[in-house]
Amino acid sequence: MFRWGVLSTAKIGREQLLPAIVDSENGVLSAIASRDLAKARALADRFGARHAFGSYEELLASKEVDGVYIPLPTSQHVEWTAKAIEAGKHVLVEKPLALDAKDIPPLIKLRDAKKVLVCEAFMVTYHPQWIKVRDLIAGGAIGRLRHVQGAFSYYNVDPKNMRNQLDLGGGALPDIGVYPTVSTRFSTGKEPVRVQATIERDKTFGTDIYSSIRADFGDFELSFYLSTQMAARQVMVFHGEKGFIEVFAPFNAGLYDHHRIELHNQNHTEAQVFRFPGTQQYRLECEAFVRAAQGGKDRVFTLEESVLNQKVIDAIFRAGNKDGWEPV
Repeated sequence: MFRWGVLSTAKIGREQLLPAIVDSENGVLSAIASRDLAKARALADRFGARHAFGSYEELLASKEVDGVYIPLPTSQHVEWTAKAIEAGKHVLVEKPLALDAKDIPPLIKLRDAKKVLVCEAFMVTYHPQWIKVRDLIAGGAIGRLRHVQGAFSYYNVDPKNMRNQLDLGGGALPDIGVYPTVSTRFSTGKEPVRVQATIERDKTFGTDIYSSIRADFGDFELSFYLSTQMAARQVMVFHGEKGFIEVFAPFNAGLYDHHRIELHNQNHTEAQVFRFPGTQQYRLECEAFVRAAQGGKDRVFTLEESVLNQKVIDAIFRAGNKDGWEPV
């Protein structure tokens, strides 16, 4: 069994990844670290981990840990990913891995030198609904793809939340803008060449709270909006000449809506519904990661893919400061 260590007691870990690790068929939760040892011990006891550490360095030095999950604030991801790699640990790090694409190649070099697996935690790429979308598009189910439309929003004005703290890497684009981009790239196998964007920032927090984005993929266009201060919504639609595919809960299936996609024909006279009840995308992510770390051939989200996705986000930020197109 693969022995997991977790750096911090962050909410995403408590609510999603720790339960996924515990439920997984090939991993066990071995250790939790926090700068507050009492918090680490309490969470370790809650999830049955044998070890608790009062510092991240102690966990990385432990021989009882094969790999780590890092759900620290975004601004600390690159630093602690590098430290974990140096310690010889496999690394699954929360998205976004970086706040600038140029910070990722040094991690690739370090990964190769230490011969470990390092992945950004894009759980959606392991969900069978997205594999189905990709297969339907590739199989010609909607004919030539012309337009992708998306939205991701929630309402959060808590000043203590890291998503509203600029120095911790907060903002809508780093937190949720990565999802419409990664799911479109994953489903089509295409990369955008240029983007346009309108970005609004919170006057108090300084973080981006609303964006409207247009991305040119050459063969088709992606348009989507994001917000951290709008009513919660998620949707992705892939519109082709012969039909369209709608993903009702593209990123948090089971929370925003059911695990389902619909395929409509050209005249809207027929529809096929594909359901994926009970799918646990975080568990699938953890299990695939472990198999790959142990030498298996499972597809995982590589650091090379992380560079490409972060380049899109970087270009969107640049585009928000100008009129017209910005090259990716």
